[in-house]
Amino acid sequence: MTAVSDFSEAGPAGGAPPRLRPPAHRVSPRAIAHWAIDYLLGWGLAFAIALGAAAWADSARPAQLPAWAAERIWWAPLAVGAAGLLTATVAPAWRYRVHRWEVSADVVYTRTGWFSRQWLLVPVSRIQTVDTAQGPVERLLGLATIKINTASHAGSSEVAGLPVEVATHLAGELARRAHDLRDDAT
Repeated sequence: MTAVSDFSEAGPAGGAPPRLRPPAHRVSPRAIAHWAIDYLLGWGLAFAIALGAAAWADSARPAQLPAWAAERIWWAPLAVGAAGLLTATVAPAWRYRVHRWEVSADVVYTRTGWFSRQWLLVPVSRIQTVDTAQGPVERLLGLATIKINTASHAGSSEVAGLPVEVATHLAGELARRAHDLRDDAT
């Protein structure tokens, strides 16, 4: 792990505000497959519901359904399917480019987000628990999520898409460091 030596880049002499640099590490490239599968499962369920609703509405033809809606009833599953395929192909790669993490001696630094980005710096001394979790798709791909909890919900962090070995090593190391820092502070 590399140490975080400078979290900001000084702006030009014109007085521009400093910006946070990206954390050093990307998540595993297998996270792209994980996120794509998750999106396909979610959108697949939405597509099945839209398909079922369209089939029911088409066969039942309730009197309350306007003629223009009855003629276009099959557009809904097509729109849901198209949105799902677009999301499952574009979003995972976009998410992979944005999500980063880094651990220094005293800070866990993460960056997440889509349109608006969130940079979170969690002091190791504030960590209360470190959890490692694996969903079924993560287990299939050899990935895990590490959850770093502090007393403040806003100060808690999560890094998804880490290889299992990295996640378990990192969880143990952070728990040890947090314990050592709390013992030194008392």
